[in-house]
Amino acid sequence: METPSLPGDAPAPETLADCFDVYEVDVADGEIRYYGEPLVAPETLVQRLAPAFRERGYRVRVDDRLGEHVLLATERSPGVDGVPWTNVGLFVATVGTTLLAGAGWYGISVVDEPLRAVEAWPFAASVLGVLAVHELGHYVTSRYHDVEASLPYFIPVPTLLGTLGAVIRLNDHVPSRRALFDIGVAGPLAGLVATVVVTAIGVSLPPIETGAAVGGAATTATRVELGYPPLVRIVAWAVGRPLSYPDPGVVVNPVVVGGWVGAFVTFLNLLPVGQLDGAHIVRGLVGDAFAAVQWAVPFGLFGLAGYLYAFEGGRAVGIWLLWGLIALVFRRVSGVTPLDDSPVGRGRQLLGVVTLVLGVLSFTPIPVVVG
Repeated sequence: METPSLPGDAPAPETLADCFDVYEVDVADGEIRYYGEPLVAPETLVQRLAPAFRERGYRVRVDDRLGEHVLLATERSPGVDGVPWTNVGLFVATVGTTLLAGAGWYGISVVDEPLRAVEAWPFAASVLGVLAVHELGHYVTSRYHDVEASLPYFIPVPTLLGTLGAVIRLNDHVPSRRALFDIGVAGPLAGLVATVVVTAIGVSLPPIETGAAVGGAATTATRVELGYPPLVRIVAWAVGRPLSYPDPGVVVNPVVVGGWVGAFVTFLNLLPVGQLDGAHIVRGLVGDAFAAVQWAVPFGLFGLAGYLYAFEGGRAVGIWLLWGLIALVFRRVSGVTPLDDSPVGRGRQLLGVVTLVLGVLSFTPIPVVVG
């Protein structure tokens, strides 16, 4: 076998001999391609080889090209290279859609004066703030554990909130269960801190009038009823401010919606299924036993939908039916398998339990009803 000059500290073919019998090496397009035959089960090959590649600054995956097995190694780059224009563009677009959505909550008419949507900046800041803090919690912890991850991708959609949330993408192997747990738990905990702060600020701000409000437009609150979870109610109680008013024409400041978004997103993300945060946390806590936990999630959500249909007039049934289906799909998506499967330790176990309890406090069976 003729071996080309390998870049950097890339593993030499002979160092892979106990797992992968290399007969050709090719270097092109920023990839090192090791062609050969696996000597272990394909599903364990990457787990066996990834630590050696990671130590030398590479990530590796297995591919099948024209019937040949090939290890594809590319350089790891945990930092951000250049300006992430896609992330910036999506964020700017989401600022626009959340401003337009916020105008509806404030009763600002933007049909004739579109620029008045800027007046809804407190709503946009509250919604984007809790989402950004959540995702940055994941990102910062990924960088701490030297795991390559993208900056947050915001999802602009012209809905009642102006967005479907934000995500980051892990582009790397996770070195250990401890790292997987930390990355998974950091987002919800950071997001919950932001949720508490935003809720406290929101309930402290003056309420608004529905109907003939600013600009003469009806507010979104006249046709949307939010169900506040225990966490939001506890914060409002601690601040000494109400979440509802005796006058049906007066509602809480729309900044509170940001707190509601934070709680709702936290609960959904803590569902232990697929690649959601709850899956990373529970996978870090219980290891391979996580596979059995996933089965309970869709059936629990379908059961909740059935209860609401039978005893609550069908309110919010669609939400939980949809998430039950999503959970079924997510259950089939391969989750993150850490390279080192050592237990996380007592401290992280306790933190995981506390985080999941906070997730329960972020749950309400009827989160929203659109009239």
